[in-house]
Amino acid sequence: MLVYLLKRLGLMVPLLIGITFISFLIMHLAPGSPTDVMTDLNPKVSDLAKERLTKLYGLDQPLHVQYWRWLKRLAVLDFGQSFAPDGRPVINKIAERMPITVTINLLSLFLVIIISVPIGVYSATHRGSLFDQATTVFVFLGFASPTFWVALLAMILFGVNLGWLPISGLKSLNHDQLPLLGKLADYAWHLLLPVTLSALVSLAGMSRYMRGNMLEVIRQDYITTARSKGLTETTVIYRHALRNALMPVITILGLSVPGLIGGSVIFESIFAIPGMGKLFYDAVMSRDYPLVMGGLVISAALTLVGNLLADLGYALADPRVRGS
Repeated sequence: MLVYLLKRLGLMVPLLIGITFISFLIMHLAPGSPTDVMTDLNPKVSDLAKERLTKLYGLDQPLHVQYWRWLKRLAVLDFGQSFAPDGRPVINKIAERMPITVTINLLSLFLVIIISVPIGVYSATHRGSLFDQATTVFVFLGFASPTFWVALLAMILFGVNLGWLPISGLKSLNHDQLPLLGKLADYAWHLLLPVTLSALVSLAGMSRYMRGNMLEVIRQDYITTARSKGLTETTVIYRHALRNALMPVITILGLSVPGLIGGSVIFESIFAIPGMGKLFYDAVMSRDYPLVMGGLVISAALTLVGNLLADLGYALADPRVRGS
Protein backbone atom coordinates (compact mmCIF):
# COMPACT_ATOMS: atom_id res chain seq x y z
CA MET A 1 0.00 0.00 0.00
CA LEU A 2 2.81 2.40 0.86
CA VAL A 3 4.64 1.63 -2.39
CA TYR A 4 1.45 2.30 -4.36
CA LEU A 5 0.96 5.60 -2.56
CA LEU A 6 4.53 6.72 -3.29
CA LYS A 7 4.18 5.81 -6.97
CA ARG A 8 0.98 7.81 -7.27
CA LEU A 9 2.57 10.81 -5.58
CA GLY A 10 5.53 10.59 -7.96
CA LEU A 11 3.27 10.53 -11.02
CA MET A 12 1.33 13.54 -9.82
CA VAL A 13 4.30 15.89 -10.34
CA PRO A 14 4.74 15.50 -14.14
CA LEU A 15 0.97 15.37 -14.57
CA LEU A 16 0.60 18.65 -12.70
CA ILE A 17 3.30 20.24 -14.87
CA GLY A 18 1.51 19.09 -18.01
CA ILE A 19 -1.78 20.53 -16.80
CA THR A 20 -0.20 23.88 -15.98
CA PHE A 21 1.51 24.06 -19.39
CA ILE A 22 -1.73 23.44 -21.28
CA SER A 23 -3.59 25.91 -19.06
CA PHE A 24 -0.86 28.53 -19.54
CA LEU A 25 -1.03 28.09 -23.32
CA ILE A 26 -4.82 28.25 -23.56
CA MET A 27 -4.97 31.27 -21.26
CA HIS A 28 -2.60 33.26 -23.51
CA LEU A 29 -4.49 32.19 -26.64
CA ALA A 30 -7.68 33.78 -25.31
CA PRO A 31 -8.54 37.15 -26.88
CA GLY A 32 -7.53 40.25 -25.00
CA SER A 33 -4.63 40.95 -22.67
CA PRO A 34 -4.16 42.60 -19.28
CA THR A 35 -2.93 45.80 -20.89
CA ASP A 36 -6.04 46.00 -23.10
CA VAL A 37 -8.32 45.64 -20.09
CA MET A 38 -6.44 48.39 -18.24
CA THR A 39 -6.13 50.90 -21.06
CA ASP A 40 -9.01 50.48 -23.51
CA LEU A 41 -11.43 52.53 -21.41
CA ASN A 42 -8.92 55.35 -21.00
CA PRO A 43 -8.50 57.38 -24.22
CA LYS A 44 -5.54 59.27 -22.75
CA VAL A 45 -3.32 56.17 -22.61
CA SER A 46 -0.74 56.23 -25.40
CA ASP A 47 0.78 53.30 -27.27
CA LEU A 48 4.03 53.95 -25.43
CA ALA A 49 2.30 53.47 -22.09
CA LYS A 50 0.81 50.18 -23.30
CA GLU A 51 4.26 49.04 -24.42
CA ARG A 52 5.73 49.89 -21.02
CA LEU A 53 3.00 47.95 -19.26
CA THR A 54 3.65 44.98 -21.52
CA LYS A 55 7.35 45.02 -20.63
CA LEU A 56 6.60 45.55 -16.95
CA TYR A 57 4.51 42.37 -16.82
CA GLY A 58 6.97 40.43 -18.98
CA LEU A 59 4.38 39.85 -21.70
CA ASP A 60 6.85 40.87 -24.43
CA GLN A 61 8.83 37.67 -23.89
CA PRO A 62 8.18 34.48 -25.91
CA LEU A 63 5.54 32.23 -24.44
CA HIS A 64 7.93 29.45 -23.48
CA VAL A 65 10.15 31.96 -21.66
CA GLN A 66 7.18 33.31 -19.74
CA TYR A 67 6.12 29.78 -18.76
CA TRP A 68 9.63 28.80 -17.66
CA ARG A 69 9.93 31.90 -15.47
CA TRP A 70 6.52 31.19 -13.95
CA LEU A 71 7.41 27.52 -13.37
CA LYS A 72 10.63 28.44 -11.54
CA ARG A 73 8.65 30.69 -9.22
CA LEU A 74 6.09 27.95 -8.69
CA ALA A 75 8.86 25.59 -7.52
CA VAL A 76 9.29 27.83 -4.46
CA LEU A 77 5.51 28.39 -4.11
CA ASP A 78 5.71 31.91 -5.52
CA PHE A 79 2.69 32.61 -7.72
CA GLY A 80 3.94 36.09 -8.61
CA GLN A 81 2.31 39.48 -8.31
CA SER A 82 -1.26 40.17 -9.34
CA PHE A 83 -1.83 42.38 -12.40
CA ALA A 84 -4.58 44.18 -10.49
CA PRO A 85 -3.98 47.81 -9.53
CA ASP A 86 -3.11 46.79 -5.96
CA GLY A 87 -0.22 44.60 -7.23
CA ARG A 88 -0.44 42.29 -4.23
CA PRO A 89 1.14 38.81 -4.19
CA VAL A 90 -1.18 36.19 -5.59
CA ILE A 91 -0.55 33.83 -2.69
CA ASN A 92 -1.81 36.47 -0.23
CA LYS A 93 -5.03 36.98 -2.18
CA ILE A 94 -5.65 33.27 -2.36
CA ALA A 95 -4.85 32.79 1.34
CA GLU A 96 -7.48 35.41 2.24
CA ARG A 97 -10.27 33.87 0.17
CA MET A 98 -9.60 30.13 0.33
CA PRO A 99 -10.69 29.48 3.96
CA ILE A 100 -14.10 30.99 3.22
CA THR A 101 -14.75 28.87 0.13
CA VAL A 102 -13.34 25.67 1.63
CA THR A 103 -15.44 26.10 4.78
CA ILE A 104 -18.65 26.58 2.82
CA ASN A 105 -18.03 23.61 0.55
CA LEU A 106 -16.83 21.28 3.31
CA LEU A 107 -19.96 22.01 5.34
CA SER A 108 -22.07 21.47 2.23
CA LEU A 109 -20.29 18.20 1.42
CA PHE A 110 -20.76 17.00 5.01
CA LEU A 111 -24.50 17.66 4.80
CA VAL A 112 -24.71 15.85 1.47
CA ILE A 113 -23.01 12.74 2.84
CA ILE A 114 -24.95 12.42 6.09
CA ILE A 115 -28.30 12.99 4.33
CA SER A 116 -27.95 11.38 0.89
CA VAL A 117 -26.50 8.04 2.04
CA PRO A 118 -29.35 7.19 4.49
CA ILE A 119 -31.94 8.41 1.95
CA GLY A 120 -30.43 6.27 -0.80
CA VAL A 121 -30.20 3.19 1.39
CA TYR A 122 -33.75 3.54 2.71
CA SER A 123 -35.16 4.15 -0.78
CA ALA A 124 -33.41 1.04 -2.10
CA THR A 125 -34.53 -1.19 0.75
CA HIS A 126 -38.11 0.15 0.52
CA ARG A 127 -38.41 0.28 -3.25
CA GLY A 128 -41.80 1.45 -4.47
CA SER A 129 -42.83 2.88 -1.11
CA LEU A 130 -44.29 6.33 -0.62
CA PHE A 131 -40.91 7.56 0.64
CA ASP A 132 -39.15 6.22 -2.46
CA GLN A 133 -41.66 7.88 -4.78
CA ALA A 134 -41.44 11.18 -2.91
CA THR A 135 -37.64 11.24 -3.06
CA THR A 136 -37.79 10.41 -6.77
CA VAL A 137 -39.98 13.46 -7.39
CA PHE A 138 -37.60 15.55 -5.28
CA VAL A 139 -34.64 14.35 -7.36
CA PHE A 140 -36.25 15.28 -10.64
CA LEU A 141 -37.13 18.72 -9.28
CA GLY A 142 -33.56 19.13 -8.01
CA PHE A 143 -32.05 18.26 -11.37
CA ALA A 144 -34.48 20.43 -13.32
CA SER A 145 -34.23 23.56 -11.15
CA PRO A 146 -31.42 26.02 -12.03
CA THR A 147 -29.13 26.73 -9.10
CA PHE A 148 -29.31 30.51 -9.31
CA TRP A 149 -33.12 30.41 -9.58
CA VAL A 150 -33.50 28.33 -6.42
CA ALA A 151 -31.05 30.61 -4.60
CA LEU A 152 -32.97 33.74 -5.61
CA LEU A 153 -36.29 32.22 -4.53
CA ALA A 154 -34.81 31.26 -1.16
CA MET A 155 -33.42 34.75 -0.70
CA ILE A 156 -36.80 36.31 -1.46
CA LEU A 157 -38.68 33.95 0.85
CA PHE A 158 -36.38 33.63 3.87
CA GLY A 159 -34.52 36.93 3.59
CA VAL A 160 -36.94 39.50 2.16
CA ASN A 161 -40.47 38.29 2.93
CA LEU A 162 -39.91 36.46 6.23
CA GLY A 163 -36.73 38.23 7.31
CA TRP A 164 -35.38 35.12 9.00
CA LEU A 165 -31.94 34.90 7.38
CA PRO A 166 -29.40 37.38 5.98
CA ILE A 167 -29.00 37.27 2.21
CA SER A 168 -25.56 38.78 1.63
CA GLY A 169 -22.08 38.91 3.09
CA LEU A 170 -20.50 36.95 5.91
CA LYS A 171 -21.09 39.19 8.90
CA SER A 172 -23.42 41.81 10.30
CA LEU A 173 -22.67 45.50 10.69
CA ASN A 174 -22.13 45.11 14.45
CA HIS A 175 -19.94 42.03 14.04
CA ASP A 176 -16.82 43.65 15.53
CA GLN A 177 -18.66 44.61 18.71
CA LEU A 178 -19.86 41.04 19.39
CA PRO A 179 -18.11 38.61 21.78
CA LEU A 180 -16.34 35.55 20.38
CA LEU A 181 -19.36 33.26 20.58
CA GLY A 182 -21.49 36.02 19.09
CA LYS A 183 -19.11 36.35 16.16
CA LEU A 184 -19.18 32.61 15.51
CA ALA A 185 -22.98 32.62 15.69
CA ASP A 186 -23.07 35.57 13.30
CA TYR A 187 -20.90 33.70 10.79
CA ALA A 188 -23.09 30.59 11.12
CA TRP A 189 -26.25 32.65 10.65
CA HIS A 190 -24.91 34.15 7.41
CA LEU A 191 -23.65 30.80 6.11
CA LEU A 192 -26.84 28.86 6.85
CA LEU A 193 -28.65 29.75 3.64
CA PRO A 194 -25.77 29.39 1.12
CA VAL A 195 -24.50 26.15 2.71
CA THR A 196 -27.98 24.61 2.78
CA LEU A 197 -28.71 25.55 -0.83
CA SER A 198 -25.33 24.31 -1.98
CA ALA A 199 -25.99 20.97 -0.29
CA LEU A 200 -29.48 20.65 -1.78
CA VAL A 201 -28.06 21.01 -5.28
CA SER A 202 -25.83 17.95 -4.83
CA LEU A 203 -28.13 16.04 -2.52
CA ALA A 204 -30.55 14.95 -5.23
CA GLY A 205 -27.94 13.37 -7.47
CA MET A 206 -25.95 11.75 -4.68
CA SER A 207 -29.02 10.09 -3.15
CA ARG A 208 -29.94 8.62 -6.54
CA TYR A 209 -26.44 7.26 -7.02
CA MET A 210 -26.63 5.66 -3.60
CA ARG A 211 -30.05 4.18 -4.30
CA GLY A 212 -29.00 2.70 -7.63
CA ASN A 213 -25.82 1.19 -6.21
CA MET A 214 -27.66 -0.29 -3.24
CA LEU A 215 -30.35 -1.83 -5.48
CA GLU A 216 -27.65 -3.52 -7.53
CA VAL A 217 -25.77 -4.80 -4.49
CA ILE A 218 -28.74 -6.26 -2.59
CA ARG A 219 -29.52 -8.47 -5.61
CA GLN A 220 -26.13 -10.18 -5.39
CA ASP A 221 -25.79 -13.80 -4.32
CA TYR A 222 -23.68 -13.08 -1.25
CA ILE A 223 -26.48 -10.91 0.16
CA THR A 224 -28.89 -13.82 -0.28
CA THR A 225 -26.37 -16.09 1.45
CA ALA A 226 -26.00 -13.66 4.36
CA ARG A 227 -29.76 -13.59 4.83
CA SER A 228 -29.98 -17.38 4.64
CA LYS A 229 -27.53 -17.59 7.55
CA GLY A 230 -30.09 -15.88 9.76
CA LEU A 231 -28.39 -12.48 9.98
CA THR A 232 -30.62 -9.55 10.79
CA GLU A 233 -31.62 -7.24 7.96
CA THR A 234 -29.72 -4.37 9.59
CA THR A 235 -26.52 -6.41 9.65
CA VAL A 236 -26.98 -7.51 6.04
CA ILE A 237 -27.59 -4.00 4.76
CA TYR A 238 -25.13 -1.97 6.80
CA ARG A 239 -22.27 -4.47 7.20
CA HIS A 240 -22.32 -6.37 3.93
CA ALA A 241 -24.19 -4.34 1.30
CA LEU A 242 -23.38 -0.75 2.24
CA ARG A 243 -19.59 -1.00 1.92
CA ASN A 244 -19.82 -2.29 -1.64
CA ALA A 245 -22.54 0.17 -2.58
CA LEU A 246 -20.30 3.03 -1.44
CA MET A 247 -17.62 2.31 -4.06
CA PRO A 248 -19.04 4.47 -6.91
CA VAL A 249 -20.05 7.15 -4.40
CA ILE A 250 -16.44 7.35 -3.21
CA THR A 251 -15.38 8.14 -6.78
CA ILE A 252 -17.93 10.95 -7.00
CA LEU A 253 -16.79 12.37 -3.67
CA GLY A 254 -13.17 12.25 -4.80
CA LEU A 255 -13.99 14.13 -7.98
CA SER A 256 -15.94 16.71 -5.97
CA VAL A 257 -12.76 17.85 -4.18
CA PRO A 258 -11.86 20.38 -6.95
CA GLY A 259 -15.29 21.91 -6.43
CA LEU A 260 -14.07 23.13 -3.03
CA ILE A 261 -12.37 25.95 -4.94
CA GLY A 262 -14.08 26.60 -8.24
CA GLY A 263 -17.56 25.22 -7.72
CA SER A 264 -19.03 28.10 -5.76
CA VAL A 265 -18.86 30.99 -8.22
CA ILE A 266 -22.65 31.21 -8.51
CA PHE A 267 -23.37 31.15 -4.78
CA GLU A 268 -20.55 33.53 -3.92
CA SER A 269 -21.77 36.00 -6.55
CA ILE A 270 -25.43 35.79 -5.52
CA PHE A 271 -24.77 36.02 -1.78
CA ALA A 272 -21.87 38.53 -2.13
CA ILE A 273 -19.44 36.18 -0.37
CA PRO A 274 -15.76 37.09 -0.87
CA GLY A 275 -14.50 33.61 -1.69
CA MET A 276 -12.20 31.90 -4.18
CA GLY A 277 -14.87 31.42 -6.81
CA LYS A 278 -15.59 35.14 -7.05
CA LEU A 279 -11.88 35.95 -6.98
CA PHE A 280 -11.12 33.51 -9.80
CA TYR A 281 -14.01 34.82 -11.92
CA ASP A 282 -12.86 38.43 -11.55
CA ALA A 283 -9.30 37.39 -12.43
CA VAL A 284 -10.46 35.73 -15.65
CA MET A 285 -12.50 38.75 -16.69
CA SER A 286 -9.60 41.13 -16.03
CA ARG A 287 -6.99 38.82 -17.65
CA ASP A 288 -5.02 38.69 -14.41
CA TYR A 289 -2.71 35.90 -15.60
CA PRO A 290 -0.80 35.23 -12.36
CA LEU A 291 -4.01 35.02 -10.34
CA VAL A 292 -5.69 32.81 -12.94
CA MET A 293 -2.72 30.45 -12.97
CA GLY A 294 -2.68 30.37 -9.18
CA GLY A 295 -6.30 29.29 -9.11
CA LEU A 296 -5.75 26.72 -11.87
CA VAL A 297 -2.76 25.20 -10.08
CA ILE A 298 -4.75 24.80 -6.88
CA SER A 299 -7.73 23.31 -8.76
CA ALA A 300 -5.46 20.89 -10.66
CA ALA A 301 -3.71 19.85 -7.46
CA LEU A 302 -7.06 19.26 -5.76
CA THR A 303 -8.22 17.17 -8.73
CA LEU A 304 -5.18 14.92 -8.44
CA VAL A 305 -5.53 14.70 -4.67
CA GLY A 306 -9.23 13.89 -5.09
CA ASN A 307 -8.42 10.98 -7.41
CA LEU A 308 -5.83 9.72 -4.94
CA LEU A 309 -8.28 9.97 -2.04
CA ALA A 310 -10.87 8.07 -4.09
CA ASP A 311 -8.38 5.24 -4.67
CA LEU A 312 -7.48 5.17 -0.98
CA GLY A 313 -11.18 5.14 -0.16
CA TYR A 314 -11.58 2.10 -2.39
CA ALA A 315 -8.86 0.35 -0.42
CA LEU A 316 -10.55 1.17 2.88
CA ALA A 317 -13.98 0.05 1.69
CA ASP A 318 -12.95 -3.08 -0.20
CA PRO A 319 -10.39 -5.51 1.32
CA ARG A 320 -9.76 -6.99 -2.13
CA VAL A 321 -8.20 -3.71 -3.24
CA ARG A 322 -5.87 -3.72 -0.22
CA GLY A 323 -4.85 -7.27 -0.98
CA SER A 324 -3.98 -6.47 -4.59
